[in-house]
Amino acid sequence: MRELVVLSGKGGTGKTTVCGSLAVLAPGKVLADCDVDAANLYLLLDPVVKSASPFYGLKKATINREKCLGCNLCLHLCRYDAIRPGFVVDPVLCEGCALCYHACPCGAVEMVDHVAGHLFHSETIYGPLVHARLGIAEDNSGKLVAAVRKEARRLAEEEKKELIITDGPPGIGCPVISCLSGTDLVLVVTEPTFSGKHDLERVLDLAEHFGCRAAVCVNKWDLEPENTRAVESLCNRRRVPVVGHLPYDESAVEAVKRGRPVILECSRTMEKGILALWDQLKVLLN
Repeated sequence: MRELVVLSGKGGTGKTTVCGSLAVLAPGKVLADCDVDAANLYLLLDPVVKSASPFYGLKKATINREKCLGCNLCLHLCRYDAIRPGFVVDPVLCEGCALCYHACPCGAVEMVDHVAGHLFHSETIYGPLVHARLGIAEDNSGKLVAAVRKEARRLAEEEKKELIITDGPPGIGCPVISCLSGTDLVLVVTEPTFSGKHDLERVLDLAEHFGCRAAVCVNKWDLEPENTRAVESLCNRRRVPVVGHLPYDESAVEAVKRGRPVILECSRTMEKGILALWDQLKVLLN
């Protein structure tokens, strides 16, 4: 079994668009969307949800009014202003630090389970999809990413799939780090801009730190050929292969608007670019 994780230094570079096309081309795979804060791969794949399960984050505080003596200690100690007058805990503001729980002299504070999001197993015409939705203002996105990957791997083993294609979160934070363990190949989608080159370097540094093989795809490469050459030079110095050059194509924008994988409704030039990218990835994954 192999896992391909598609990353980008920021949102909007075309990471999910690339994943949607790879979902069409790759046989025998499980799809995973690990951008749990803003999952949108499902928008291109028209999935049918088969099951949903709650994801529990940090426990939240609640106050038992029958035990409470009204000493106000918890209200004064809470650094997040999560305890309101009347000793009611605001679950949005509560960070689950449990300071009030340990400080309460009469044991009136309890730490209770809290649903922070949901994990979904869906079916698409391109294969099974595991995705998730983190609740508003919730934490533990890294743990939810790990849960998505664990379920995708379990599903791949159960259905004897040879490949997992993971649409990762943007940036270099905790959710991205959670995507990297045990990954066979990281595909970084970038753009030919100064900020794109900077973001690419940060993602490559992260992948190198965790010992992950990386490859690069330059999206909309023809908008700034000079910057594309600068990206290629950077990758050459770092011995990272550039496996894809996708052109700017308004038909790709229209396909996304219609909720369709780009490979199904794009120009011949874009189609050739995506097919060439997949051919290169197959070599690196074998």
